[in-house]
Amino acid sequence: MTVARSRPDVSIITSGHDVADARIHRLAAALTHDGLVLELLGLGDAALAPPGVATRVHRRPGPIGRALLALRFAAMGRGRVLLALDPDSLLASLVLARLRRRRVVADVHEDYRALLNDRPWAHGPKGRAAGVLARAATAAARRADLVVVADEHVPPLRAPHRLVLRNLPYLGMLPSPSEPEHPARALYVGDIRASRGLWSMIEAIERAPGWVLDLVGPVSPADQAQLHRYLATGPARDRIRAHGRRPPREAWALARGASCGLVLLDDTPAFRAALPSKLYEYVASGLPVVVTDLPRQREFVEHWQVGAVVSPGPGRARELADVLVAWGGRDAAARAAAAERALAFGAEAQSWAAEYEAAADAVVALARPGISRASR
Repeated sequence: MTVARSRPDVSIITSGHDVADARIHRLAAALTHDGLVLELLGLGDAALAPPGVATRVHRRPGPIGRALLALRFAAMGRGRVLLALDPDSLLASLVLARLRRRRVVADVHEDYRALLNDRPWAHGPKGRAAGVLARAATAAARRADLVVVADEHVPPLRAPHRLVLRNLPYLGMLPSPSEPEHPARALYVGDIRASRGLWSMIEAIERAPGWVLDLVGPVSPADQAQLHRYLATGPARDRIRAHGRRPPREAWALARGASCGLVLLDDTPAFRAALPSKLYEYVASGLPVVVTDLPRQREFVEHWQVGAVVSPGPGRARELADVLVAWGGRDAAARAAAAERALAFGAEAQSWAAEYEAAADAVVALARPGISRASR
């Protein structure tokens, strides 16, 4: 735990996210760049929190404990603005902020209701309760002083003060493009679970003996035991490395020397309209990508010509292996050409700073009314 020496401008509050979460780090970087003083109340290891941000952490609670923790964090937040990152925290922040004359920012970075389709536990009474919470939080977000959504399609679609801040890379967290190492190495950064292609990636590495796979991120509880067994006894265990959760700068350092990045989402309602931040981050780091054939991902890859598209169905692992084998051998020139085009995308990415500046300006207006960008 780190302790703030002065009252923070903004308290970032989450009862559901680890303080190593990439969006938290990106938001913190943008807000501190604009001179705001932050505190962070969340889960996990404070050592993995954004640098320079006073942080208080709690162990991950159960469903009821999560709601109580949200209320506790909202009460503990000392900032003039409470920035809530999940449904529980948003509802708690809205209740307590009105009593304490604080401003509230709702960061809605996912379609809460659609996301439940990707959660195996979201069935029966527990699923219905989660659905009620998701609907309540989406409706309540309209009452926040500012709603920041991660994409145009993310609800609430209408709110008095709504701003789109896509899950774009904060370029200062990414390494410069580099030459690929030998042996060829595929990189996956993000939540590690079956619905995000875990077992397809592993099967593909089995079928592509010249390749190594780096997995960076937290493993879903549903997949932990099986992955642990595989890394101990599986046929490709010597070519698969699980690095666990890492702060974004440390996670993306592994892009240096990698040959490609992987985004292998299942075809679910939550993922069909998604354009994951890791896709931008791979390409901005100079890496070609392999994605599943979901509409927005295919459009991105084909528009920029930065990789390959594989089926989201049962043949996904075999198709991925075919791409890796080709890129590592007879079609290495295609991988190199995609990497060259990724450099052009990286140059275009310099314009993304404007979205972060707009979000920071909106939060500054709440935390320090009357302070303009020119005077900061």
